Amino acid sequence: MNYLTVIDDTLHYSASVKPIELYVFLDPYCKDCWSLQPLLRKMQVQYDHYFTLRIALRTPMTKLNPPSLIDPNDAKSTKRSNPCFPNIAVKAAEFQGKRAGFRYLSCLLEYSFLKKRDVASYSVLIEIAARINLDVDEFIADFTSEETSRALQVDMYLGNEMEVDEAPTFVFFNSNIEDEGLKVSGLYDYAIYEQILEELVGGQLLPEMPPSIDSLFNRFDLLTTTEIAEMGHVTEKEAERELKKRLLKQEIERIPFQDRTLWRKKQPNCSLIK
Repeated sequence: MNYLTVIDDTLHYSASVKPIELYVFLDPYCKDCWSLQPLLRKMQVQYDHYFTLRIALRTPMTKLNPPSLIDPNDAKSTKRSNPCFPNIAVKAAEFQGKRAGFRYLSCLLEYSFLKKRDVASYSVLIEIAARINLDVDEFIADFTSEETSRALQVDMYLGNEMEVDEAPTFVFFNSNIEDEGLKVSGLYDYAIYEQILEELVGGQLLPEMPPSIDSLFNRFDLLTTTEIAEMGHVTEKEAERELKKRLLKQEIERIPFQDRTLWRKKQPNCSLIK
């Protein structure tokens, strides 16, 4: 499997300062992709200086209609539910920045698997955009644009060319364009991905300095106590003490979920835009 150069204006290969190019194929309908979020966030916080991350979507065609079936000129088409809508929404969010796209996908997975909301519903997708403070008018315009449909088609094309059959799948490329990519399908322990990065870099990995709790909440939408402790290099007891201080100041909110506690930065109430 050789690295693919896509000849269009949307994507092309260029030499990067970072030695690794990492493609992560995710599916908004996949529970393993929801479970992958803490691992991927930890990788970004610790080793972001080693790799350039691109999130691509890989949803089975049985759940997708070709994007061309959704007429961008038909306003009524955006007021229904459609299995294709979550994928289109993620690509529309990416037009407001790569980080915005990642935050949107994380929040979409949260709505699907934590809140049990119907993420195929257009109104729910607008609610998610408002929840993470996207420019909602821009999101709505991008949702029905040809550029967004084209970006989704590029993801599908990349998945086919890289022989990605399932989500989640990681595909690693080093700085040598002649080398084959390393594909890792499925969900594994964090140490496996660390080992792969180390082998591709060709030396011991040096993690970034531990981030502050506030910077974590500015970067990510929803975090567990364990995640915050691990990424901040503190004990869970120390992390919880700091989190409770922010909770008392009403800077964050606590969300009990099964055997875990989830935390998020407190936002003003977002009204649903019709």
